[in-house]
Amino acid sequence: MEAIDLQTIESLQSFDNFEFLASQIVEGFITGLHRSPFHGFSVEFAEHRQYNSGESTKNIDWKLFARTDKLFTKRYEEETNLRCHIVIDTSSSMLFPFHEKSVQNKLAFSLYSAAALIHLLRKQRDAVGLSFLSDKITLNTPAKLSDAHAQMLFAELNKCLHASFSTTSFQQTTSLAKNLNILAESIHKRSLVILFSDFFQTEDYNEVYDALQHLRYNKNEVIVFHVTEPTHEEQFAFENRPTELTDMETGETLKLNPNAVREAYHKLIAHRTADLKLTCTKFQIDYIQADINKGFNQILTNYLIKRNRLM
Repeated sequence: MEAIDLQTIESLQSFDNFEFLASQIVEGFITGLHRSPFHGFSVEFAEHRQYNSGESTKNIDWKLFARTDKLFTKRYEEETNLRCHIVIDTSSSMLFPFHEKSVQNKLAFSLYSAAALIHLLRKQRDAVGLSFLSDKITLNTPAKLSDAHAQMLFAELNKCLHASFSTTSFQQTTSLAKNLNILAESIHKRSLVILFSDFFQTEDYNEVYDALQHLRYNKNEVIVFHVTEPTHEEQFAFENRPTELTDMETGETLKLNPNAVREAYHKLIAHRTADLKLTCTKFQIDYIQADINKGFNQILTNYLIKRNRLM
């Protein structure tokens, strides 16, 4: 099975099943993993763990002991290796590039990435929670491992995707700093927090950096996926003719000639990206620039690298 990207997801939209599509993304990733330099990483989905001396013997799998001459205990629903919390920026700028009913935009990429991570986390018996934020927090669940909880998360991802198909989703602004500070206090300490955002906001960037530090201060490990569409958002590759651009969050319009502002725009975006990278390095946060045109393997590989460091 080959790796799946947004274009492939577009062709599979008729399935309308986040759990199925997430499983296909993960299976394609694991198939590729076995052929890659990362094949040594642990992706085994164990239902047992090694018995530790002094534990109760009531959960020992004696049949497995008879076959292997080693002591293992069965894992149960409440047992978990890791708590993970996935946070997705659902503001209107994440809908770029917008085409009605299309999933080839930053928000859809983030939602499907989250679905794949949830599938992989559960297979590795890691508890997972989910939050959506824009100008306010619209969803915030605790980290759990149960099947019912996972079904609820997939349903929320699907609901968010379908809501994004409507143009009424526009003019949803971002309050990233405020909401990350609120989440920092609600997320279980010593969790792995995974953030998907394009970091387009009207807030002072220093406030956002302080909020990222707040997550780390509460003993969480953090991965930042900076979700980008480089062709237009970085290269500013618009045709050289008078163009009207509309801010998807405020509705404000601006008429300009792309060639006249391209160089200044490049410098501004490069500066902001470098500043974000530097801040993440300073706070020991994993920063990954996630290009929506490069598929989901970049997300799963970097998650796996982080998890193997932690376990």
